[in-house]
Parts: sequence; C-alpha cells; structure tokens
Amino acid sequence: MSKILFKLRNVPDDEAEEVRALLTDHHIDYYETSAGNWGISMPAIWVRDERQFQQAKQLLDTYQEARSLRARAEYARLKREGKNKTMLDNFKARPVLFIAYILIVLALFYLHFKLIMALVES
Repeated sequence: MSKILFKLRNVPDDEAEEVRALLTDHHIDYYETSAGNWGISMPAIWVRDERQFQQAKQLLDTYQEARSLRARAEYARLKREGKNKTMLDNFKARPVLFIAYILIVLALFYLHFKLIMALVES
C-alpha cells in the first residue's frame, strides 16, 4: 500500500526536483499527486512500496537536514555581506505598497474588533 512521503504544497520547485532526483537515484518507486484543477487536492510524493518507505524517509530526513544547513549558511553569508533583505529594505523598495498592506491589516483588525464588540454588546 502506498504511503505519503512528502507534501508538496508551498514547496519550492528546486526542492521538489531534488527530492524526486534523490528517490530516483536510490531506485525508490514513487508517484506524485497534483493539487488538481482547482488547487484543493493535496500535492504530494507517495512511495508505492511500503517496504521502501523507511529507506525513503531516512533519505528525506538526511536531505532536509543538509538543505537546512545550506540555507542557514547562505543566510549567514548574506547577512555578513549585508545583502539580506530586511523589512526596512522592503519599505524602501516600495513604500506605498508597504503602507497599503499595513493599512489593510489594521482595517481587518479593526473590523474584527468591531464585530466582536457588537456581538458582546447584544
């Protein structure tokens, strides 16, 4: 029976490709499900053979640990070089859009607060 190995929702394309290559290189039989036409199904990578699942899980865990270390090293390098993006950089790049997003968030908070207060007063 097939078992789900890796959910693909919000996964970068390069990571999904690396996972597919990892499984192929180790001769693990897998298949993929998509999000469907409306994007409501679960995109994932499934291992067909239950006996290969533990091996695939160990490979995936090792891969994700290595990817995490690479990402942290890249972030540290960018921070040392002063090239990491901060909130201030986002504000400087698009101040009007940044302020618009903040106003939208504040409006949503206000509307929720007003709704709750109206329910409490009733």
